[in-house]
This record gives sequence, C-alpha cells and structure tokens, in this order.
Amino acid sequence: MKLVFLESKSLGEDISLDKFNNLGDVVIYDNTMPEEIEERIKDADIVIANKAPLTGERLKNAANLKLICLTATGTNNVDFSYTNANNIVVTNVKGYSTNSVAQHTFAMMFYLLEKLHHYDTFVKSGEYENYEIFSYFNNYFSELYGKRWGIIGLGEIGLTVARIARSFGCDVCYYSTSGKNNNSEFNRAELDEILKTSDIVSVHSPLNADTLNLIGKNELSMMKKSAIIINVGRGGIIDEAALAEALNNGTISGAGIDVLTKEPIARDNPLNAIKDSTKLIITPHMAWATVEARKRLMDEVYANIEAYYDKKERNVVH
Repeated sequence: MKLVFLESKSLGEDISLDKFNNLGDVVIYDNTMPEEIEERIKDADIVIANKAPLTGERLKNAANLKLICLTATGTNNVDFSYTNANNIVVTNVKGYSTNSVAQHTFAMMFYLLEKLHHYDTFVKSGEYENYEIFSYFNNYFSELYGKRWGIIGLGEIGLTVARIARSFGCDVCYYSTSGKNNNSEFNRAELDEILKTSDIVSVHSPLNADTLNLIGKNELSMMKKSAIIINVGRGGIIDEAALAEALNNGTISGAGIDVLTKEPIARDNPLNAIKDSTKLIITPHMAWATVEARKRLMDEVYANIEAYYDKKERNVVH
C-alpha cells in the first residue's frame, strides 16, 4: 500500500509519523496546493489529508485509491458523491481535541474577563515600579462565579465547557442549533434568551446552513454591554463585520476568536483593525492543537488504517 500525507505541516513538526511506515510505503508532503493534489495522489492507495479539497475532479485519476483518512472531524472537503460511487472509504476522527478546545475556551475567557493584557502591560511598561500603592486595578473586572454562561451547540466540546463552567459556579444554559439536543443536565433556551441574559456566550457548533451568520448585528445588539463572546466552533458562525462594529461601539465588552471565515486571516478582515487586546483576542485556529490532542489524532488515524486492513469499519463516514 502507498500512503500519501498531503498536509503534514498541519499536524505539527513535533509529531512523528514514523510508525506509519509499518503500514506501507509512506510519502509525506508538508503542504499541498489544490492544483497539486491530482498529481500527488495518482498512484496512492491511501490519502491522509486535513483540509485539502478532495473533489471528484481531483480524485478521478487516482485509480488505486481505496481509503481517505481525514485528520479532522469535519468532512466538507470530500466529494462524497464521488467516493461513494467509486467505493472509496472515508474516515474521520472525533473527540481527540475536546479537552484542548475546552481549555482554550477558558483561556480566552479569563484573558478578557480579568483584563490580563491591561495589567500585564502595566507591569512590563515599568509603571508599576513607580506606583504609589501595592495594588492597581483601575480597569475593573468581575468574578466568574454567579455569571450566566450560554452555550451555543451542546456537543461533546460544548458539554465539557458547560460542566467546567458549572464547576466555577456559573448558571449554564444552552441553545441547540439543530433543535434536536435535549440534555436534561442543563437548561435549554432559545437563542434570543441566551444572548439577552448571558454574561459569557461560547460557540461550539458546526458550520452549516442553520449556523452560517447565526450571530449578526441584530443578535449582538441583544447582548449585555458587559458580555463576552467566544467562538471556537467555526468561522462564519459570527458575522465578523458585525462583531468588529459591536466591539468598536461598545455593544459588547469583548470577544475571543479562534476560527475565522477565511484562514489564514484575510488582510481586509475588519477584526484585523482592532488592536485593543482588552476587547479582542484572536488565535490562529489552534484551540484543538495541544501536543496531547495531536498525538491522539494521529493514533486515531493509525487505528483507522489498521481497521481498514482488518476489514473492520471504524470512524467511517458514509
């Protein structure tokens, strides 16, 4: 079997892929542009990819292709009409980054809630050395305890965040973007209520027709002026122009964003113009990427390939 990695750089250079040599002849590309895919996979039996667009047009000359292993949960980069018609198995990986993303959610929330950029800058600027008393807190901040935390999308990650928030003493409620999630552990509410009453709102839902621009100008205007919104779900769920306007106008207090409509970030993204880190923190789609999560990810991909060899169905996406 010939295994072709199309985007090894997206896995991190600290993660060894050596064990995959046990499964066949391995070819590794750091990154692959869309126009390079067809040539690179033409004699591959197994393709390992993350976001590379695997359309029917790019797959049509890969006569030996039997298995596509996605190093992610999302599958929208695969042309399933083609893979299904040509008996190509597609697998993904679930649950590997739950703890990582939940951790990052709270890292961004506390950064904003406690105005950490402001206070760190005060000390490092040298101003604290000459301050008249031992404590400085002119940019007031609040306790998390007793706050209302609204979860948009109570999947595995959203549920983990909800439980951690509850352990901090938060009143947790959630909005089901599919309308099908009825979790008795937490109160379910409509989106308007979540936005109007929550002190912190975190987004953990997939991007689909129901969630595209789910949070726009009207929705942001419902929120408390003191509220913080966190998006670790998918770019496109929050209207970025509307969010920039809301932050600039003081409609809401702050935002933590790990996912963007276009990644890497577009030069003309309106969020790029906001340099005040007490209002906005943007991280480069890395909430999922702790060392532990990436190791789990590759262990899961390896197990998916082993299962395929053993004629077992594991993480197969139909």
